[in-house]
Amino acid sequence: MASKEPGWELYRSFLAVMREGSLSGAARMLGMTQPSLGRHIRELEETLGVSLFARSPQGLSPTELAHALLPHAQSMASASAALRRAATARHDAMSGTVRITASEVIGVEVLPPMLAAFRERHPGVVIELSLSNQVQNLLRRDADIAVRMGRPAQEALVARRVGNIAVGLYAHKRYLKAHGHPKTMADLASHVLIGFDRETPYIRAMLPAGVPYAREYFALRTDNDLAALAAMRAGYGIAGCQCGIAQRDPALVRVLESFQLSMETWVVMHEDLRRSALVRALYDHLAAALVEYAGLAATPKAKLRARAKR
Repeated sequence: MASKEPGWELYRSFLAVMREGSLSGAARMLGMTQPSLGRHIRELEETLGVSLFARSPQGLSPTELAHALLPHAQSMASASAALRRAATARHDAMSGTVRITASEVIGVEVLPPMLAAFRERHPGVVIELSLSNQVQNLLRRDADIAVRMGRPAQEALVARRVGNIAVGLYAHKRYLKAHGHPKTMADLASHVLIGFDRETPYIRAMLPAGVPYAREYFALRTDNDLAALAAMRAGYGIAGCQCGIAQRDPALVRVLESFQLSMETWVVMHEDLRRSALVRALYDHLAAALVEYAGLAATPKAKLRARAKR
């Protein structure tokens, strides 16, 4: 006789406990009673024949196996959410839920006005915005549309290159008034710099050789791009910033204009979603808006001012 297969509701309870760190927090998140949630966890352990949590007076502590199962439970949650979105949407309807994934900076600083403009035209849309600097798996349907900094490697995806987003070095006027402007790249070593904490392969590939913009020079180190941006706006020091974002704030000044990085940017969706009128419309809207943003981000401020006067 085949062994019993755990239902999704058991895995959902397991995932909630892993996310919240306690039975009480997970029960509140799911709208369940704590005893019911506890029964779900025990039933899952009994069905699988394993121990997922160590019990103590302080609560539950995940075992190594629980951590190993976590990404699989997260995949199930993504598939369940994608199933609900697909079930509630008609292919020809301009209403429904669309899930978008993007980096933290793009999601906070760039996408909101684009999404607001789209919803003005299509008030039936509900946007789920998932922000992470980790690449989400569109084949697994973690999201419907992704904005990615780099060419997607996966097949079965529809991808459109929207251009290169320029990144320069910027500082607030207050900082420059107190510390002066660096005149050369070598001068950066004597300035207050804001940068990354961990040097990822992506960062190593982007940074040109010989530039003193490295971890040992940073007076503030963070892997949270929004925190770095906030520190630069507060006058803490010099930081890398997308030119399109900096150009919106007259208090931000570009330094060492010879230093510029380019982030190749793509809008991506699963090929099966081409039949969805809503997803396709939002995909086309974001691609067009990001093409314009990437173009503005590559235009120096002086040219933008001249263009505005015409």
